[in-house]
Parts: sequence; structure tokens; C-alpha cells
Amino acid sequence: MEEVKLVLLGARFSMFGMRAKIALAEKGIKYEYMEEDLTNKSPLLQEMNPIYKKIPVLIHHGRPICESLIIVEYIDMVWHNNSPLLPLDPYHKAQAKFWADFVDQKVYHASKRVWISKGDEQEVAKKNFLESLKHLEEFLGDKPYFGGETFGFVDVALIPFYCWFYTYETFGNFKVEAVCPKLISWAKRCMQKQSVFETLADEKEVYEAVLDYKTKFILN
Repeated sequence: MEEVKLVLLGARFSMFGMRAKIALAEKGIKYEYMEEDLTNKSPLLQEMNPIYKKIPVLIHHGRPICESLIIVEYIDMVWHNNSPLLPLDPYHKAQAKFWADFVDQKVYHASKRVWISKGDEQEVAKKNFLESLKHLEEFLGDKPYFGGETFGFVDVALIPFYCWFYTYETFGNFKVEAVCPKLISWAKRCMQKQSVFETLADEKEVYEAVLDYKTKFILN
């Protein structure tokens, strides 16, 4: 453990773990990846994140950094000379952090309810999910990326959800593109980046994993 400078604890289908992978890839940083079984968390994960016991955790020189957006910002600060993700301007930096947090507070919670719930609760979740995406689409506007001309912090925060869209759409019986076409165009643009297409999980595999999870832990 002491011999490795950088270790990332993650889980294959976690959009939060994907954020860290994308940020590291954007910076061209080598690291050791350790896959966690979230139903049987390793002693290392519990030691490195004793408060939440969640992934991702970035371990740098033996010291843990937890929570995905904090990890991405840490990566950007430590390796600041290559592919900056956060803008230098304080106002634009604050805006980027606001919208990244919006993804966690609004998009994530609504999207999870789409596949966990059913009936009226699912309809409310679908409405909230699509409304949150509309807000993001408005912020994106006609820019290529949320960061403007360059791929940045908000792009890293949101793009891992794209490989989950098929799952949300299948369980919720809707199409994101019908409501947010510019957002889908943005996602396809991001997918042309090596850091993204090599990181994001296959959408059908995500769906199968969710189906398996629901069968084991929710439906029984």
C-alpha cells in the first residue's frame, strides 16, 4: 500500500466513481484502481472512509479524499497544470460548483426514484428528473460544454449519468431526448472524448445490474 502513490476505490456502475476516473484520465494520471463489492465492503474502504463507508475514495500518499466532487476538485488542484476542470475566475468557479452540486441534490435523487419506485411516486420522480435536466439544459445553452469551449467540472459531474439514461427511460417509459435534445447532443459530444467513452459503463449492463439489484434487494 505504501508503495502506491495513488489508489482509487470505486464500483463499476457508480456514476460517482466514474467522475473520479474521468478526472484522472483528463489529467493523464496513472493510479491503481480497486473495485469494491458494495454488499461486502473491504476493510480498506471502511478504514479510509469510516464516516460514510462509501465509494469513491481517492488515496493519495496514504491519505484519503472522500466524496466524488471533492475528489474531482482535489485532482484539479493537485494536478493544476494539465487540463484544468474548474475556471480560475471566482464567479465562474462558484457557478460550476453550484451546478455540480445541483446534479447531486436534484438529478441524482430524482433519477434514483425513477427506477426504485412505481405508480404515482414514479410519475413524480420522472417529472422532477426531467425538470432538473431542463434546468441544466438551460444553463448549457448553446455552449459545447458546461465549461464553455472546454470540458470542465460540471461536465465531469453530469456525464456519468448518461450511461444510466437507458435504465431510467426503460423503467419510466420516457425518452430524455424528447424533452432535452440539446443535453443529449452534449452527451454525445462528451462521448467522443477518450476519458469519457473509456470510463462510462455499457448502458445495457447498467440496466441488467439494476434489474438484478431490484430482484435481490427491493422486490423480495
